[in-house]
Amino acid sequence: MIRRSIIVAALAGLSLPLSAQEAAPPPSPPVEPATVKVVMTTELGPITIALETERAPVTAGYILKHVDEKRLGGAAFYRAYKITPDGSIGLVQAGIQDGRKLLPPVAHEPTTTTGLTHDEGAVSLARAAPGTAQAQFFFILGNLKALDANPAGPGDNLGFAVFGRVTDGMDVVRKILNVPISATKGEGVMKGQMIETPVKIISVNRLIPLPPKPAAKPAAKKPLPKRR
Repeated sequence: MIRRSIIVAALAGLSLPLSAQEAAPPPSPPVEPATVKVVMTTELGPITIALETERAPVTAGYILKHVDEKRLGGAAFYRAYKITPDGSIGLVQAGIQDGRKLLPPVAHEPTTTTGLTHDEGAVSLARAAPGTAQAQFFFILGNLKALDANPAGPGDNLGFAVFGRVTDGMDVVRKILNVPISATKGEGVMKGQMIETPVKIISVNRLIPLPPKPAAKPAAKKPLPKRR
């Protein structure tokens, strides 16, 4: 038979005030992957983009090098493609037209590696064959996950490399999607998607600029020899 004293002792613990009981530690908040924010100033307004420097370090680092070396000023949005008539799904594409500003192509970084996807606000790198992409990129409106890598798909199934996301300025992206389209520009599937008057990118800069480099210390002057 269980002694009454043992039961009383067991129940006594339940009557302790909450402050005296050992509280479970609160769950730790999820750690957000590291990003670097840049502001793309266009003729139609600013767009803030978080570059995925942790999840897509190869592609984001490649674009960030263009940013830091001021290569994207003077680029333009030249393509606006409405996949649905109302524009709820589509993309706008921009890039450097001056070949002298382009860096060598970057290695392809598929979404199966980064875990990123082509949904609303995603920014991705345009390409032909994998490993040929340069500073030509597009912004997603709606859901275009069909552009993700699909290892089970036929042919070139590596998709496109998402490297960032719009955090502010999707209204500007939609304005670009709705600018007038040329009836004659473009070839093949691109015909009917080219912007009549491209929307210029004035500048792209880090939201928090890099700290200035410390000034070089002046060389110490050698003392003049004493005259005798």
